[in-house]
Amino acid sequence: MAGLSERLGGLSRLGLGAPLLLIALLSMMVLPLPPLALDLLFTFNISLSLIVVMVAVYTPRPVDFAAFPAVLLLATLLRLALNVASTRVILLRGADGTDAAGQVIQAFGDFVLGGNFAVGLVVFTILVIINFVVVTKGAGRISEVSARFTLDAMPGKQMAIDADLNSGLITQDEARTRREDIAQEADFYGSMDGASKFVRGDAIAGILILFINILGGIVIGTSQHGMSFGEAGNVYVLLTIGDGLVAQIPSLMLSSATAIIVTRTSTAQDMGQQVFGQMFENPRALFVAAAVLGILGAIPGMPNLVFLGLAAMMAGGGYLLSRRAAEPAGAEEVDQLPPGVEMPPAPEERELSWEDVPPVDLVALEVGYRLIPLVDRGQNGQLMGRIKGIRRKLSQELGFLIQPVHIRDNLELGPNHYRISLLGVTQAEAEVFPDRELAINPGQVFGTVPGTPTKDPTFNLDALWIDPSDRENAQGAGYTVVDAATVIATHLSQVFRENAHRLIGHEEVQHLLDQLGRRSPKLVENLLSKTLSLSAILKVMQNLLAEQVSIRDMRTIAETLAEQAQKSQDPGALTAAVRVALARSIVQDLVGPAGELPLIALEPTLEQLLHKSLRGSQGETVGLEPGLAERVQRSVADAARRQEMEGAPAVLVVAPEIRTWVASWLRGAVSSLTVLAFTEIPDNRKIRVVATVGQGDAAPAKA
Repeated sequence: MAGLSERLGGLSRLGLGAPLLLIALLSMMVLPLPPLALDLLFTFNISLSLIVVMVAVYTPRPVDFAAFPAVLLLATLLRLALNVASTRVILLRGADGTDAAGQVIQAFGDFVLGGNFAVGLVVFTILVIINFVVVTKGAGRISEVSARFTLDAMPGKQMAIDADLNSGLITQDEARTRREDIAQEADFYGSMDGASKFVRGDAIAGILILFINILGGIVIGTSQHGMSFGEAGNVYVLLTIGDGLVAQIPSLMLSSATAIIVTRTSTAQDMGQQVFGQMFENPRALFVAAAVLGILGAIPGMPNLVFLGLAAMMAGGGYLLSRRAAEPAGAEEVDQLPPGVEMPPAPEERELSWEDVPPVDLVALEVGYRLIPLVDRGQNGQLMGRIKGIRRKLSQELGFLIQPVHIRDNLELGPNHYRISLLGVTQAEAEVFPDRELAINPGQVFGTVPGTPTKDPTFNLDALWIDPSDRENAQGAGYTVVDAATVIATHLSQVFRENAHRLIGHEEVQHLLDQLGRRSPKLVENLLSKTLSLSAILKVMQNLLAEQVSIRDMRTIAETLAEQAQKSQDPGALTAAVRVALARSIVQDLVGPAGELPLIALEPTLEQLLHKSLRGSQGETVGLEPGLAERVQRSVADAARRQEMEGAPAVLVVAPEIRTWVASWLRGAVSSLTVLAFTEIPDNRKIRVVATVGQGDAAPAKA
């Protein structure tokens, strides 16, 4: 066997395995085979069917046996080729006796059926009914439904992968692997839908071949070999039934393997572990079954010994299962001491010290007691790993290290509530259900899914809390489905982005300068020699992060600060200069490396009014009439909303002198708006004014 495996492996590496197999199958249909070859091939066919059934049983996931549709096709072709070859031998040599077609067919005709072709015909008919009506029909229907639902759920699964990737929960390699798994799953179930038709067609072909062989054998025996009708019927019908059973039994096994594959669910267990683990997990089922069998066994006239014996076995099994389920829980420790043992002395109270005054956590996540398994690695909690992935992704995007999150339980919170705090101040609080999943409506769904209506805590989108069993139905309807850990991680990521300017401090800025000093020592030396304090540099960094500007390019930032420090020490002026230097990076983050930049502009009269009012108030406040301020904010919000609906960024361009004030004024009204100065638009970018905001409503600009 080892030598045969090595030779087959060598043929596969040369690319000759499949062509030679197909040529051999075609040769079996055309060339006559001796009885010994038929015995070997029939035995190999039965062995192949047994191997396929065992692999289907022990495969944890159906997709792990992705070659099953191809194996099913080859096994079907082999069985049909054997039918053709055995039919030729039976019709040519059937008059010589029941051993003319080989010992395998003779054994099934004589030993299995007792030499009675009537019994064989009944047995063959029953096997065909089981195979054709029950197994193949059910497997074919399940294959069709599985293929349809798998293809319908693909968009939702792809959106879930994109959501996890964007929130930093998975890496690019993990996202690529999950996309490949989804594509492989869709291909597998699509192939299974077609492969089930081979099984159904094979069952029909077995019926037709049986009747054709019987009719042809009787005609040949009576007309060519001078046999009577009874003798010809006895010989040829017996050989045909034996041949049919030899082919029908492997066919039934492959049909069963197909049904096992399409009815399996993806778990880490094989079929035996999955079935026994779920059927005998609850001992009450065994107790009830034992009680019913005991009642039946007590009825006079029933086989009492059999029923009562089986009832006793089930009751014993239920008792053992209940004992095993109670062992892990254990008994709670009782705060009592045995007789004669005294309580240990209470520890002496020590004086208060500064260690009793805990520092305020920079970032804290508090969870209710039902959410503790999500953050406990001992209970397979995944939230810790996802938070680490978020910190890594945001640190790379923003340009500084995000500090660790202090996670603790809080009994004052609701069982399913969590709270996110920055420097002791609550930033967000929401409720999640660890035993359910959140189906988020991205804006366009079809169909209804049972669940509890709610709002996505991160983006305030319409959502449903659904059972995990309805996940595929929700994804097929267009929902983005995430678990409770992903909801918390995404919410935490959004809080990080919105409060990045509060997460950076003197230590982080000093570390950034130290890293830059190792690469460009002269640059850092020149920057620090300009009497620019670390606090001023920190303020510039905070101003940039407050407007979602990354500080990754520390070299450009340091060069600009070193150049502008001679002119001004004002953090606002320094921030404006740095923004101009980072203009290409800012615009690229908005619209990417290519394409034009859509802009929302202010009418000249409104911009002059804002400029004059700001200059008259000496940069502190702007004395706008309340009605005008409200109309301008509403107009900008409408224009920004139209841009978001078109999938484009909302960018407002103003004069450099009023950019800082306009950005802070509109930040609360339009959170997704980016305010740029004219000087922050790179020369190599094409611009397009999509709307003009005046003292009235926003008017779409003409292209």
